[in-house]
Amino acid sequence: MADENSTGGRALLRREDGDGIATLLLDRPEAYNALSVGLMEALLAELERIAGDAGTQVVVIAGAGRGFCAGHDLRELRANPDHGFYQHVFGLCSRLMQRIVTLPKPVIARVHGVATAAGCQLVASCDLAVAAEGARFAVPGVNIGLFCSTPMVALSRAVGRKAAMEMLLTGDMVDAARARELGLVNRVVPEAALAQEARALAAQVASKSPLVLAIGKEAFHRQVEMDLAAAYGYASEVMARNMMARDAGIGIDALLSRTRPEWCGR
Repeated sequence: MADENSTGGRALLRREDGDGIATLLLDRPEAYNALSVGLMEALLAELERIAGDAGTQVVVIAGAGRGFCAGHDLRELRANPDHGFYQHVFGLCSRLMQRIVTLPKPVIARVHGVATAAGCQLVASCDLAVAAEGARFAVPGVNIGLFCSTPMVALSRAVGRKAAMEMLLTGDMVDAARARELGLVNRVVPEAALAQEARALAAQVASKSPLVLAIGKEAFHRQVEMDLAAAYGYASEVMARNMMARDAGIGIDALLSRTRPEWCGR
């Protein structure tokens, strides 16, 4: 499937579906998949479609060409030197990143090459990330007089404060191994195995109850913003409601009888 947002008749975003997994491919390889307005609109629209798609349980976001995503389209920003346009661009980006977080399906970043600025933000916003050994990450806005303030929001929630501040204040590249140490990515694999490893992880997640994945993802992101007592109070209520779901009964009975659960999604 190709989205209607395109340049010169070529789609900016491509979607492939199979086995409950939707792979969204950022397709601006000539610009290292920079997040133009058109690409962000296409990605946001596709996520909205996926939100209501019962056949999709997991989303994988990947990039075409030599890298994952180099951040915002700086040529587009410089061609429109207007405060209102800048507000529109960064507001759109913020809505996109928040939609990844609120999407009731887990989202996995499949990263190769560079993931810089808003591209690094995209990785940090995803629930999981698999990176090629040669992947590199940075929030280098400080090097060009533009502090990566919006990427900072996602980055500071994905890694520790000191690590986030070091990346933001120096603009230095972080290799895949270090990104894993920091918690920015989950797995690092040879680039030749990247697609297979990301697919295997997506398939593992997709085998779970879609209802439980949605409950768990929402609960995770809500409780991390609460103090300890409030988080336990909220999580206890989520557990109680989850226990009333048919899938909880199916799963527990399957465990007790040593059989494979057949989820009903309720």
